[in-house]
Amino acid sequence: MTSETIAGPTSAASPSEGATTASAPPPPARTWAVDDLPALAFDPLLAELLDKEPVARIRLPFTAENEAWLVTRYEDVRTVTSDPRFSRTALLDRQVTGMTGHMVASKAALNYADPPYHTQLRKAVTKTFTGRSTGRLRPLTQASTDRFLDAMEAAGRPADLMKHLHGPLPMAVVCDLLGVPEEDRAELASWPDLILSSGPGPESSRAAKAQIRGYVTRLLDRRRAEPRDDLAGELAEALAEGRITGDEAVSLAMAILISGAHAVRNNSANMVYVLLTRPELADRLRAEPELLPRAVDELLRWIPHRNGVGLPRIATEDVEIGGVTIRAGEAVYASYLAANRDPEVFEDPHALDFDREGVGHVSFGHGPHHCMGAMLTRMESEVMLSTLLRRYPELRLAGRPEDVVWQSKGLIRGPRELLVTW
Repeated sequence: MTSETIAGPTSAASPSEGATTASAPPPPARTWAVDDLPALAFDPLLAELLDKEPVARIRLPFTAENEAWLVTRYEDVRTVTSDPRFSRTALLDRQVTGMTGHMVASKAALNYADPPYHTQLRKAVTKTFTGRSTGRLRPLTQASTDRFLDAMEAAGRPADLMKHLHGPLPMAVVCDLLGVPEEDRAELASWPDLILSSGPGPESSRAAKAQIRGYVTRLLDRRRAEPRDDLAGELAEALAEGRITGDEAVSLAMAILISGAHAVRNNSANMVYVLLTRPELADRLRAEPELLPRAVDELLRWIPHRNGVGLPRIATEDVEIGGVTIRAGEAVYASYLAANRDPEVFEDPHALDFDREGVGHVSFGHGPHHCMGAMLTRMESEVMLSTLLRRYPELRLAGRPEDVVWQSKGLIRGPRELLVTW
């Protein structure tokens, strides 16, 4: 859910002239255009690199002259994302080939923090992301789901699930979490899409971020005057006690608001699309509802939920990864999508298997930047899927699978419309 794991990369980190050994030149870089892919097709370049060149040089669409490394195997991805010799903070002074031409996340955000500073920031919101907090939000999530589906039925068939469920519900949940009043929620709805896109450009992204920043600042001011038991109240308390600064409080709230609404919306819709195009899987979940938590985790592993890669890291010293020496100062991207398809870890990794057990996926990241909202995201997905399956035994696409319209140039993948009938 959080931008730590799924909000896209931007500019950051310096040109690199590393070598695989002391004497050998680096391998030629692969140009990765990150074009829109059909439906939930897995990126063919990621599949190729995972199989043939698991530590590769890449050029992304922006700042292509400043190449970076990309690691794709499960163990290498876990190493790069947890080893303190790979730094996010070092990105702030660099230019790296990236997915967009603008910075998606604030420089004060968790995204660019390393421990121990990163640990300090996360502690400011730890209470909000406990199992107890998620349990408190579950009945609210269920009530919102029922309300949105009641409205969908009243509007008639066919209906767009993106409009009636996957759009409004994640925004409602993150607003419940943050403490955003009902009357303010419509104002926030479109801003995350503008920020987490490679298409509209830096001006639209900056304007949307400025609007969200202004709103969150006003919300935290209100919470300081009128404390409440929500995330805004927790941040206002940490701010008043001097544990975080004003910029840090606003940045934390923005990251949760933006990524929580945007990422869950798209990935929950992707899950429903899979079940609607694989009706045998939906039928099984109706027959075995106790299987749903495991099914949600397998869908999280299997669905390629983003385009390209997230933020890179900078090596602070020479490190050997997968038999390749990455030099100090070089940028390294880690693909969680590819790691989730590593055949050395997952048997028949390209198969969607609700009986899969064993090693856990890395869809929520790994190491210090593991997504704080993992439990919340799972809960929302379980509520949405279980309600749709139970309430609509005849739920189906209103047209052919190939007629579903998908978003273009987004950092997160998902349908633009998901028309269904029942």
